[in-house]
Amino acid sequence: MSRAKYIWRVIWESAVILLFLLIMWQYDLVLYGLAMGKMQLHIVMNAKPIDEALIDPSFPDSLKQKLLLVKEIKKFAIDSLGLKSSTNYTTVYNQKGKSLLLVLTASDAYQLKPYEWHFPFLGDVPYKGFFNFDKGRKEAVMLKEKGYDVDLGEVSAWSTLGWFKDPILSGMLQRSEGYLANVIIHEMTHATLYIKNNVEFNENLANFIGSKGAELFLAFKYGKESKEYFHYKTRNYDDSLFSDYMVEGCKRLDSLYSHFKTDASKSDKDTLKHELIRRILSGIKELNANDTTLYYRIARKKTLPNNAWFLQFRRYNAKQNSFEQEFHAIYHDDFKKYLEHLKSIYPSV
Repeated sequence: MSRAKYIWRVIWESAVILLFLLIMWQYDLVLYGLAMGKMQLHIVMNAKPIDEALIDPSFPDSLKQKLLLVKEIKKFAIDSLGLKSSTNYTTVYNQKGKSLLLVLTASDAYQLKPYEWHFPFLGDVPYKGFFNFDKGRKEAVMLKEKGYDVDLGEVSAWSTLGWFKDPILSGMLQRSEGYLANVIIHEMTHATLYIKNNVEFNENLANFIGSKGAELFLAFKYGKESKEYFHYKTRNYDDSLFSDYMVEGCKRLDSLYSHFKTDASKSDKDTLKHELIRRILSGIKELNANDTTLYYRIARKKTLPNNAWFLQFRRYNAKQNSFEQEFHAIYHDDFKKYLEHLKSIYPSV
């Protein structure tokens, strides 16, 4: 055997051994990644091009109008907001009325500190998705048994950050024009800029651009006197009011937990924690919201919201005011310049 062949053989065998050791070391993570990738690929491969859906007689006409709207939203997001152009949202996947993805989050029971999972490329993230609902519920139970607060819920959209060709999910088309614009622009923001190990920044930025971008699109498409624009502005006002209140609720919980005595019993801490959460929820009724059912929709939850539930408001909404101030004062409401600035200082995965 020549020296060159011997060297390549050693390299190949070493790579195989390293791969084997990696799989053994991160066996569960590898299996999880393969399962998630397989299902995501199934969704991508079974999605239908928008143009085919538009001529499909079995596809409802009302939803065809929403597909055309998605095309307009994408064009506006690229041309007017400066978001990255891609093949995302050029196909549609029929969910057949079924939920596809559960997302698990967790937190310390007496501290608003998220439990984090580590993934290659993404780094540490405070949520984990499951196409297999049983596995999601099983992991939630496991974390709960370890003493964590957990929250497990369905999501209607997600981004693969350009690693797959993200389709429109048929369930998204059932929602309002404003919601559809918001979620498309939100996920396109992730595909444009996503910073490793900084989920709170990523989600707050996507929320900010999704919210503002949808408002601009509706004004452009329908006009500021339209019912679509009015409905979105009204709902967005309530959402912002509610989210800001919950972010303040997080601060109240932080204050409570910081004053717990080291020798306090679990029973005593739970009593104080649950009393404060009930007071926070009761305060929703005092908000000057247009939708008076905000409180009652949460009160109907089977279990009292916990730290994992509260952390979602910090994760998605705590930085909205700082983004707003920077965007308006420094970049004079110019999304293209603002995104160019952010991309120049933050490396994206």
